[in-house]
Amino acid sequence: MKYTTLKKTDIKISKMGLGTNAVGGHNLYEGLNEEDGKNFVRAAIEEGINFIDTANIYGKGRSEELVGEVLREVPRDQIILATKGANQWFSDGSVVLNNEPAFLRQSLEDSLKRLQTDYIDLYYIHNPDGKTPIGDAVTELAKMKEEGKIRSIGISNMTIDQVKEANAHGDINALQLEYSMLNRSVEKELLPYCVENQISFIPFGPLAFGLLGGKYTQDFTLAANDWRNSVPLFAEGEFEKNLAKVEKLEAFASSKQTSISHLALAWLLARDGVDAVIPGGKHPGQIRDTVRAVDVELGGQDLDAIKGILG
Repeated sequence: MKYTTLKKTDIKISKMGLGTNAVGGHNLYEGLNEEDGKNFVRAAIEEGINFIDTANIYGKGRSEELVGEVLREVPRDQIILATKGANQWFSDGSVVLNNEPAFLRQSLEDSLKRLQTDYIDLYYIHNPDGKTPIGDAVTELAKMKEEGKIRSIGISNMTIDQVKEANAHGDINALQLEYSMLNRSVEKELLPYCVENQISFIPFGPLAFGLLGGKYTQDFTLAANDWRNSVPLFAEGEFEKNLAKVEKLEAFASSKQTSISHLALAWLLARDGVDAVIPGGKHPGQIRDTVRAVDVELGGQDLDAIKGILG
């Protein structure tokens, strides 16, 4: 495994992290096996991954509970634990975004209990709620940091203006946003801002929600209730264009004696500003394969060739 340091901290993170939305994320995926999910986390740790990413909304707390059960098996200081707050759910099944300082504090306390720990290494505001001033929310996280409840501050799913507002006093250590070979929208403003302001950029959706896994064909269709129906990459017309790129990327990956998924992750890690990737999965074998992407070396000519394919 290769490691780096979370910006403006002394926190050492593995470049290959672990996304756990499919570990107990029953509100996101059907038919999840919780024991498989826990073994998925265990396998990641065995492979040298120390950077584990979860959120309170994954399974409405269940992901945090399962991750917490696994973390009891290893020394706490060997794991860099990231989680997120901002989602508030109710007994009728409804979920609302809430960035009010009091809620974020309660959300953190609830996460600490589920994760069976007394501190979080990286705590994110998962989404802006559209009404609470972002500065107020970040100020509350800064207080939590002073109290030792969190070690660093992250934000996610924010526009460039919101990121600037959040980082007005230089408090932000990490920004998490969608970024992959097939969605490069962050390259215009957000990624350069992170580089300039010493903020670690952590992409989610690094494999374009499966498109860069090389498993889809032109006749693939999403089920009516599949959450990816809201993802532009899968929209009619765009899906076909993306598959054409994937076909060329697969050929290039083959020439490098690697897989397209490994190529996609290695490409992200080669981008200036990207400090770690957090691919997910459901089974131990998936992460044991995925972790090999850290060994894929891409030189300047490789990156130019990929740029030509992506356009």
